[in-house]
Amino acid sequence: MGESVAIKSTKRVLTGEVISDKNDKTIVVRVETLVKHPLYKKYIRRRKKFMAHDPANDCGIGDKVQIIESRPLSARKRWQLLRVVEKAV
Repeated sequence: MGESVAIKSTKRVLTGEVISDKNDKTIVVRVETLVKHPLYKKYIRRRKKFMAHDPANDCGIGDKVQIIESRPLSARKRWQLLRVVEKAV
């Protein structure tokens, strides 16, 4: 009975870097994606910022984290911290 069962989720998971942890229980995560230009076929780096819920305030600036989609938690927060991939040095 002690087996862990993987649950299939339709929620999106993004990986990014924490760029701000000034708000209480909130982090701002910058997610970088590569998008192919439709005409020139060159890959372009796109960046977007997401506000995520960090209930334990355990993230710092520079940490690499994974965030998962959730219900709206405030006016701008629609993501939650899933796990810290790598702590900043």
